[in-house]
Amino acid sequence: MQLPSPEPHAAAWPAPAAVEQEPARGWVVVWASFTALAVIFGIAYSFAAFFESFAAEFQATRAQVSLVFGLSGLLYFVLGAFGGMLADRYGPRIVTSAGMLCIAGALVLGSLATSMVALTLAYGVGVGVGIALVYTPAIGCVQPWFTRRRGLAAGIASAGIGAGTFCVPLLAAAAIAQWHWRSAMWALAAGVVVVGLASTLLLQRAPGAMRRADGSVPGMALGEVLRAPSFRWMYAMCMLGAPAMFIPFAHLSASARDLGVADAQAVGLVGLIGIGSLTGRFAVGAVADRIGRPLALIAVEASLGLSMLLWLVAGSYPALAVFALWMGLSYGGIVSLMPALCMDLYGARSVSSVIGTLYTGAALGNAAGPWVAGRVFDVRGSYALVIGGCALLSLLATLCAWRAVRRRARHLAP
Repeated sequence: MQLPSPEPHAAAWPAPAAVEQEPARGWVVVWASFTALAVIFGIAYSFAAFFESFAAEFQATRAQVSLVFGLSGLLYFVLGAFGGMLADRYGPRIVTSAGMLCIAGALVLGSLATSMVALTLAYGVGVGVGIALVYTPAIGCVQPWFTRRRGLAAGIASAGIGAGTFCVPLLAAAAIAQWHWRSAMWALAAGVVVVGLASTLLLQRAPGAMRRADGSVPGMALGEVLRAPSFRWMYAMCMLGAPAMFIPFAHLSASARDLGVADAQAVGLVGLIGIGSLTGRFAVGAVADRIGRPLALIAVEASLGLSMLLWLVAGSYPALAVFALWMGLSYGGIVSLMPALCMDLYGARSVSSVIGTLYTGAALGNAAGPWVAGRVFDVRGSYALVIGGCALLSLLATLCAWRAVRRRARHLAP
């Protein structure tokens, strides 16, 4: 059966013979992006280390505490499109540096909170806005530097999320144990200022994403992209797949504690998600450059749903550890492929804006997912219904991924 032809305005898939030499400067941007993403998502997912401290300090339920994490995620996904537009206009360096300062300020204000409302406004809102100004500009500026190894470059850059997820929550847990959660927030703020700003100052726009002499930039305008059927299916995939991607970050540690797992090991499960994610971003990105990024996206989306079935039946720490690694591998592969596919399909003209707009699809699942999971647990005393729902939504997300990229299926090798 012959597949439909590609969308008329979509960016052409690069032919091997036409691949340009990829500049060394691009790899500096890749590792700067890696570091920036490690910092911001390390802060975001350190929430697991603070979970019990917040609940005890403010006598809050799991649903109330989860709302802080959910609000932060809602904001950085919704406002990520705005951050991408600012970066397309003013460049990534200025926008991402402002975001780092916003995160540091939010942590300082959060350490001074005297109620859950104050904590939610400081930590949830401040961190969410700051990540929105860093995330899509940092990952979006990588794609135009590369053609042949775009999947690998995107995988390395986004692997910063996995590295940060593994390291920073453990550092935060150690700081809380040594000092206090308020002092730990000050320490994290200092790290954001020193390491985060150093990385964002190295981010710069690729020559291929700059305006030509006639004032144009190669690729599709954001308005054209929003009208493309492939974008609508990708957006649906993000919406449906988000709960399975974010609920474990907020609730896996809590579910492990319910099984009698020690606190340090329970928090360490988030670190294992980070290890799996780190592996997935390197491995999936490199493999996708060979077998085709469309096929790889479908495979890792399906893998995410299957991993939920293991969490559903896990009754011991080793089973939860395997789940964390598997879920992280799948999650990391999805996140590493999305920016590269956006560049493949739509070009450099509005790549940061496109990525940011696409990620708004994950906002509802990120914000509502952890809160709903907490409410279900508070009522039923079990996560089984939540986990089963995540598996079903992941199946639907896999179907959407197939519909989004099937027109590119003939181009399995970029």
